[in-house]
Amino acid sequence: MIEAELKARVHSPEAVMRQLDQLATARVEIYQDSYYDRPDGSLGKAGEELRVRTVHGADGTRTVLTFKGAAVDEDSGSKPEHETRVEDSEAAHAILRGLGYLPVIAFEKRCRNYDLEDRGRQLLATLVRVPELDGTFLEVETIVNEDDVTAGLDDVRAVLADLGIGPEDLTRELYTDAVAARRN
Repeated sequence: MIEAELKARVHSPEAVMRQLDQLATARVEIYQDSYYDRPDGSLGKAGEELRVRTVHGADGTRTVLTFKGAAVDEDSGSKPEHETRVEDSEAAHAILRGLGYLPVIAFEKRCRNYDLEDRGRQLLATLVRVPELDGTFLEVETIVNEDDVTAGLDDVRAVLADLGIGPEDLTRELYTDAVAARRN
């Protein structure tokens, strides 16, 4: 499955949050993301991602292991995504290190998640603050088949437009790259 996703910088986060609050109930969560790569950096060079994410929210704590393949849509950066829940986050980290993967970067994301249904699709809209970065971001995504990426992204763009987010606000910058640049 492909995660058809667009990310934008939000200039009026409170206004967007009010609109989203009218559409769905927010889940406020803190993500602790740790990214891994091979010693030669080949995952990153190929545009792939290997991540352990621990999510802290009102419903408790959960950890997911995620692999994202290379982008299938260059304009959006949408990627195939494979994700599974793991019982023990420390074991997941130990397994990856034991297999020879190295931790590359870890950081926190403060998220306000909204599960939406729009244009016949299940969507996730997330307002994101990364404490190390300036500004607020909005990610809107839907899961599609490979032959439905363009239509899925069109629907995501329409949802963003409904929220007052235009094409000029979109960004392909990765949080990993932005945090790494800020730390350097």
